Amino acid sequence: MRKQERAERTRRALIHSAAAAFDEYGYASSRVSGISARAGVSTGAFHFHFEDKESLAAAVESEAREALLTITRCADSSDEPALQVLADASHAMVSRLRSDLVVRAGFRLSCDVVDATRSDLRSQWQDFVRRQLMRAGSEGALAEGVAPQDAATVITASTTGLEVLGRGDQEWLSRESVTAFWRLLMPRLAASHMVGRLDPAGSDVTAGDGDAYAAPAVPQVAERAAS
Repeated sequence: MRKQERAERTRRALIHSAAAAFDEYGYASSRVSGISARAGVSTGAFHFHFEDKESLAAAVESEAREALLTITRCADSSDEPALQVLADASHAMVSRLRSDLVVRAGFRLSCDVVDATRSDLRSQWQDFVRRQLMRAGSEGALAEGVAPQDAATVITASTTGLEVLGRGDQEWLSRESVTAFWRLLMPRLAASHMVGRLDPAGSDVTAGDGDAYAAPAVPQVAERAAS
Protein backbone atom coordinates (compact mmCIF):
# COMPACT_ATOMS: atom_id res chain seq x y z
CA MET A 1 0.00 0.00 0.00
CA ARG A 2 2.80 2.40 0.83
CA LYS A 3 4.33 1.82 -2.60
CA GLN A 4 0.97 2.56 -4.23
CA GLU A 5 0.56 5.70 -2.13
CA ARG A 6 4.03 6.92 -3.11
CA ALA A 7 3.26 6.24 -6.76
CA GLU A 8 0.00 8.18 -6.51
CA ARG A 9 1.73 11.09 -4.76
CA THR A 10 4.34 11.17 -7.53
CA ARG A 11 1.66 11.14 -10.19
CA ARG A 12 -0.22 13.96 -8.44
CA ALA A 13 2.99 15.98 -8.11
CA LEU A 14 3.66 15.60 -11.84
CA ILE A 15 0.13 16.70 -12.75
CA HIS A 16 0.35 19.79 -10.56
CA SER A 17 3.86 20.59 -11.77
CA ALA A 18 2.67 20.29 -15.36
CA ALA A 19 -0.35 22.49 -14.63
CA ALA A 20 1.95 25.17 -13.21
CA ALA A 21 4.21 25.02 -16.27
CA PHE A 22 1.34 24.97 -18.79
CA ASP A 23 -0.41 27.84 -17.01
CA GLU A 24 2.72 30.00 -16.95
CA TYR A 25 4.54 29.07 -20.14
CA GLY A 26 1.98 27.33 -22.35
CA TYR A 27 2.15 23.80 -23.70
CA ALA A 28 4.78 24.26 -26.41
CA SER A 29 7.34 25.97 -24.17
CA SER A 30 7.03 23.53 -21.27
CA ARG A 31 9.56 20.71 -21.11
CA VAL A 32 9.40 17.27 -19.51
CA SER A 33 12.74 17.86 -17.78
CA GLY A 34 11.50 21.07 -16.17
CA ILE A 35 8.17 19.54 -15.14
CA SER A 36 9.99 16.58 -13.57
CA ALA A 37 12.40 18.87 -11.72
CA ARG A 38 9.54 20.97 -10.36
CA ALA A 39 7.84 17.79 -9.12
CA GLY A 40 11.07 16.62 -7.51
CA VAL A 41 11.34 13.43 -9.55
CA SER A 42 13.63 12.08 -12.26
CA THR A 43 12.66 11.92 -15.92
CA GLY A 44 12.71 8.15 -15.49
CA ALA A 45 10.01 8.44 -12.83
CA PHE A 46 8.09 10.73 -15.17
CA HIS A 47 8.07 8.10 -17.91
CA PHE A 48 6.96 5.45 -15.43
CA HIS A 49 3.70 7.39 -15.01
CA PHE A 50 3.27 9.11 -18.37
CA GLU A 51 4.34 8.19 -21.87
CA ASP A 52 5.12 11.75 -22.89
CA LYS A 53 4.15 15.39 -22.41
CA GLU A 54 0.99 14.86 -24.46
CA SER A 55 -0.31 12.15 -22.12
CA LEU A 56 0.47 14.34 -19.10
CA ALA A 57 -1.41 17.24 -20.67
CA ALA A 58 -4.35 14.90 -21.23
CA ALA A 59 -4.31 14.05 -17.51
CA VAL A 60 -4.37 17.75 -16.61
CA GLU A 61 -7.26 18.35 -18.99
CA SER A 62 -9.14 15.37 -17.60
CA GLU A 63 -8.98 16.74 -14.06
CA ALA A 64 -10.03 20.19 -15.25
CA ARG A 65 -12.92 18.70 -17.20
CA GLU A 66 -14.17 16.81 -14.14
CA ALA A 67 -14.00 19.99 -12.04
CA LEU A 68 -16.09 21.87 -14.62
CA LEU A 69 -18.53 18.96 -14.85
CA THR A 70 -19.01 19.09 -11.09
CA ILE A 71 -20.03 22.74 -11.39
CA THR A 72 -22.40 22.26 -14.31
CA ARG A 73 -24.01 19.09 -12.93
CA CYS A 74 -24.70 20.84 -9.64
CA ALA A 75 -26.16 23.79 -11.55
CA ASP A 76 -28.32 21.53 -13.71
CA SER A 77 -29.92 20.07 -10.58
CA SER A 78 -30.83 23.49 -9.16
CA ASP A 79 -34.46 24.59 -8.81
CA GLU A 80 -33.54 28.23 -9.44
CA PRO A 81 -34.65 29.96 -12.67
CA ALA A 82 -32.34 29.13 -15.56
CA LEU A 83 -30.84 32.62 -15.78
CA GLN A 84 -29.98 32.56 -12.07
CA VAL A 85 -28.49 29.09 -12.49
CA LEU A 86 -26.33 30.47 -15.29
CA ALA A 87 -25.13 33.40 -13.20
CA ASP A 88 -24.41 31.15 -10.21
CA ALA A 89 -22.47 28.67 -12.33
CA SER A 90 -20.38 31.43 -13.90
CA HIS A 91 -19.42 32.65 -10.43
CA ALA A 92 -18.47 29.09 -9.47
CA MET A 93 -16.42 28.61 -12.64
CA VAL A 94 -14.51 31.88 -12.29
CA SER A 95 -13.92 31.19 -8.60
CA ARG A 96 -12.45 27.82 -9.54
CA LEU A 97 -10.29 29.39 -12.22
CA ARG A 98 -8.88 31.78 -9.65
CA SER A 99 -8.18 29.17 -7.00
CA ASP A 100 -7.39 25.99 -8.96
CA LEU A 101 -4.19 25.84 -10.99
CA VAL A 102 -5.20 22.63 -12.77
CA VAL A 103 -8.48 24.14 -14.00
CA ARG A 104 -6.67 27.25 -15.29
CA ALA A 105 -4.14 25.06 -17.08
CA GLY A 106 -6.94 22.95 -18.56
CA PHE A 107 -8.55 26.02 -20.10
CA ARG A 108 -5.23 27.22 -21.47
CA LEU A 109 -4.53 23.81 -22.98
CA SER A 110 -7.85 24.03 -24.81
CA CYS A 111 -6.25 26.89 -26.78
CA ASP A 112 -2.67 25.66 -26.93
CA VAL A 113 -3.22 22.09 -28.11
CA VAL A 114 -5.06 21.56 -31.40
CA ASP A 115 -6.35 17.98 -31.43
CA ALA A 116 -9.89 16.99 -32.41
CA THR A 117 -9.76 14.01 -30.05
CA ARG A 118 -8.97 16.14 -26.99
CA SER A 119 -11.49 17.72 -24.65
CA ASP A 120 -12.30 21.39 -25.07
CA LEU A 121 -13.38 23.03 -21.84
CA ARG A 122 -14.70 26.08 -23.65
CA SER A 123 -17.02 23.94 -25.76
CA GLN A 124 -18.09 22.08 -22.62
CA TRP A 125 -18.96 25.40 -20.97
CA GLN A 126 -20.69 26.68 -24.11
CA ASP A 127 -22.93 23.59 -24.19
CA PHE A 128 -23.99 24.29 -20.61
CA VAL A 129 -24.64 27.98 -21.33
CA ARG A 130 -26.72 27.11 -24.40
CA ARG A 131 -28.69 24.52 -22.45
CA GLN A 132 -29.59 26.99 -19.70
CA LEU A 133 -30.61 29.67 -22.20
CA MET A 134 -32.87 27.23 -24.00
CA ARG A 135 -34.46 26.45 -20.65
CA ALA A 136 -34.79 30.17 -19.91
CA GLY A 137 -36.61 30.56 -23.22
CA SER A 138 -39.04 27.79 -22.33
CA GLU A 139 -39.62 29.50 -18.96
CA GLY A 140 -40.54 32.73 -20.72
CA ALA A 141 -37.64 34.40 -18.92
CA LEU A 142 -35.86 35.95 -21.91
CA ALA A 143 -36.53 39.50 -23.03
CA GLU A 144 -38.38 39.97 -26.30
CA GLY A 145 -36.08 39.62 -29.28
CA VAL A 146 -33.33 37.74 -27.40
CA ALA A 147 -32.36 34.57 -29.26
CA PRO A 148 -30.86 31.85 -27.01
CA GLN A 149 -28.06 31.09 -29.48
CA ASP A 150 -27.04 34.75 -29.78
CA ALA A 151 -27.07 35.14 -26.00
CA ALA A 152 -25.03 31.93 -25.62
CA THR A 153 -22.35 33.33 -27.93
CA VAL A 154 -22.06 36.57 -25.96
CA ILE A 155 -22.05 34.91 -22.53
CA THR A 156 -19.58 32.18 -23.49
CA ALA A 157 -17.18 34.66 -25.07
CA SER A 158 -17.39 37.03 -22.10
CA THR A 159 -17.06 34.49 -19.30
CA THR A 160 -14.27 32.44 -20.88
CA GLY A 161 -12.57 35.70 -21.84
CA LEU A 162 -12.15 36.43 -18.13
CA GLU A 163 -9.83 33.42 -17.95
CA VAL A 164 -7.60 34.85 -20.68
CA LEU A 165 -7.53 38.32 -19.12
CA GLY A 166 -6.93 36.79 -15.69
CA ARG A 167 -3.57 35.41 -16.80
CA GLY A 168 -2.18 38.92 -16.58
CA ASP A 169 -4.33 40.35 -13.80
CA GLN A 170 -6.22 38.14 -11.36
CA GLU A 171 -8.69 40.93 -10.60
CA TRP A 172 -10.47 39.80 -13.76
CA LEU A 173 -11.15 36.54 -11.93
CA SER A 174 -12.95 38.26 -9.07
CA ARG A 175 -16.50 38.14 -7.84
CA GLU A 176 -16.76 41.84 -8.63
CA SER A 177 -15.90 41.29 -12.30
CA VAL A 178 -18.49 38.55 -12.73
CA THR A 179 -21.13 40.53 -10.83
CA ALA A 180 -20.49 43.62 -12.97
CA PHE A 181 -20.93 41.55 -16.12
CA TRP A 182 -24.30 40.17 -15.02
CA ARG A 183 -25.45 43.51 -13.65
CA LEU A 184 -24.91 45.00 -17.10
CA LEU A 185 -26.35 42.08 -19.08
CA MET A 186 -29.36 40.94 -17.05
CA PRO A 187 -31.63 43.93 -17.79
CA ARG A 188 -31.11 43.31 -21.52
CA LEU A 189 -31.22 39.54 -21.34
CA ALA A 190 -34.12 38.88 -18.95
CA ALA A 191 -37.82 39.56 -19.37
CA SER A 192 -38.98 42.53 -17.28
CA HIS A 193 -40.85 40.34 -14.79
CA MET A 194 -37.63 38.39 -14.11
CA VAL A 195 -35.08 41.18 -13.61
CA GLY A 196 -35.99 41.89 -10.00
CA ARG A 197 -35.83 38.17 -9.14
CA LEU A 198 -32.24 37.69 -10.34
CA ASP A 199 -29.09 38.33 -8.32
CA PRO A 200 -26.03 39.28 -10.41
CA ALA A 201 -23.78 38.49 -7.44
CA GLY A 202 -24.92 34.87 -7.37
CA SER A 203 -27.69 33.42 -5.26
CA ASP A 204 -26.01 30.14 -4.38
CA VAL A 205 -23.73 30.19 -1.34
CA THR A 206 -21.10 27.97 -2.90
CA ALA A 207 -21.14 29.81 -6.21
CA GLY A 208 -20.87 33.27 -4.73
CA ASP A 209 -18.80 32.62 -1.63
CA GLY A 210 -16.25 35.41 -1.38
CA ASP A 211 -13.73 33.09 0.27
CA ALA A 212 -13.63 31.04 -2.92
CA TYR A 213 -12.34 34.12 -4.74
CA ALA A 214 -9.33 34.52 -2.49
CA ALA A 215 -6.10 34.84 -4.43
CA PRO A 216 -4.24 31.51 -4.63
CA ALA A 217 -0.64 31.10 -3.67
CA VAL A 218 1.68 31.87 -6.56
CA PRO A 219 3.20 28.57 -7.74
CA GLN A 220 6.97 28.45 -7.62
CA VAL A 221 7.66 26.89 -10.99
CA ALA A 222 11.25 25.86 -11.53
CA GLU A 223 13.06 27.89 -14.15
CA ARG A 224 13.88 24.72 -16.02
CA ALA A 225 10.18 24.05 -16.61
CA ALA A 226 10.42 26.16 -19.72
CA SER A 227 13.95 25.23 -20.72
